[in-house]
Amino acid sequence: MRYRIMTLLLFVLFFLLIDYYFFQAVLTASSKWSMGWRTGVRIGFWIPTLLCMLAVAWWTLGDPYRLSATTRNFILTGIVATYFSKVFGVLILFVDDIQRGVRWVAGLFTSSEPSGLPGDAISRSEFFSKVALATTAVPFTAFVYGIISGAHDYRVKRITLKLPNLPKSFDGMTIGQVSDIHSGSFWNKTAVEGGVDMLLAEKPDLIFFTGDLVNNETSEVKDYVPVFNKLRAPLGVFSVTGNHDYGDYHRWASMEAKEKNFLDLIEAHKALGFDLLMNEHRMIKVNGEQIALIGIENWGAGRFSKYGKLDKAYAGTQDAPVKLLLSHDPSHWDAQVRPNYPDIDAMFAGHTHGFQFGVEIGGFQWSPSQYAYRQWAGLYQEGSQYLYVNRGFGYIGYPGRVGMPPELTIFELKKA
Repeated sequence: MRYRIMTLLLFVLFFLLIDYYFFQAVLTASSKWSMGWRTGVRIGFWIPTLLCMLAVAWWTLGDPYRLSATTRNFILTGIVATYFSKVFGVLILFVDDIQRGVRWVAGLFTSSEPSGLPGDAISRSEFFSKVALATTAVPFTAFVYGIISGAHDYRVKRITLKLPNLPKSFDGMTIGQVSDIHSGSFWNKTAVEGGVDMLLAEKPDLIFFTGDLVNNETSEVKDYVPVFNKLRAPLGVFSVTGNHDYGDYHRWASMEAKEKNFLDLIEAHKALGFDLLMNEHRMIKVNGEQIALIGIENWGAGRFSKYGKLDKAYAGTQDAPVKLLLSHDPSHWDAQVRPNYPDIDAMFAGHTHGFQFGVEIGGFQWSPSQYAYRQWAGLYQEGSQYLYVNRGFGYIGYPGRVGMPPELTIFELKKA
């Protein structure tokens, strides 16, 4: 309890320091407003601070896990959005304070303090205060827009995979990929249904789901089984597990409870009509010809869990002319697939979400995700092998997306 109280006091002190510093900009910017507006804004400024401190107090001293994951995400997002945005304004104010300090020191060595330019409409301090407010408003608005609009702004990406050994019967076949559903984060069921309908409208021959059905608990997907079990394709819907599907990031009452949760997850894939590949493969047959579909449990380089056994899943596919791999984490490609399995033609992954934040303009794309993953979004090729990293259907943590919309991918297989 002492540790919790100390944590709470540190957060409260942090909030008050930022807000006290930022409040000076509010005082300066509102100094010429009418009494009513000035008083309302100055009092209103402290309301989010009070709400954030109450939320942190409840989170630190109470039991936040009594609430749903969606509610917890919105609370945390509100706190982060408020103070992350204010940091930008604080930096502007700090620049103002530096230039004031410079002018004060210069005044010590001159007969008079430097004055502004003739005809200045506003003082430097008022100018910097208004810039600070505007600078704070931009990221906060982006946070809000990302929730209201970006979270479910589904986009269809179309990719052609040219495979030299593709059998004639598979030439022109289409595959739909969905990844990172994270059903425990959803807050707009109607919009989610719209995303599923978009994929069905493409009428793919095969559908792949590349992991992270839930955030932590299988119970999260219960209300969305009727939504996602609409996903059907003539040659089947195939799935694998992601790092979140094992409940590794959740506080379980016992190991037995965690193990039961994962068994329930396997049953959830069955209820959805997904053919879950757990370190195994399937032969997809058309007109007497076939290709191999390999699927493994999560395997990630570095700190992420390694449940996957590619050697086991690969066994028996050696003679297949084309091999397609479903593996949740794209770091698997460089770490194991390319060095040890050069005949796996294409790997389909997700996991990164594109950080749910980034910029994509034409051929240019940027996201903080690229500093953690060499392959983080889109199509990659090394020699004759492909990797595609889906940006994800859902979201986790921040219940929205900014500049990195949720993705539905349609692949067309062509003989090279």
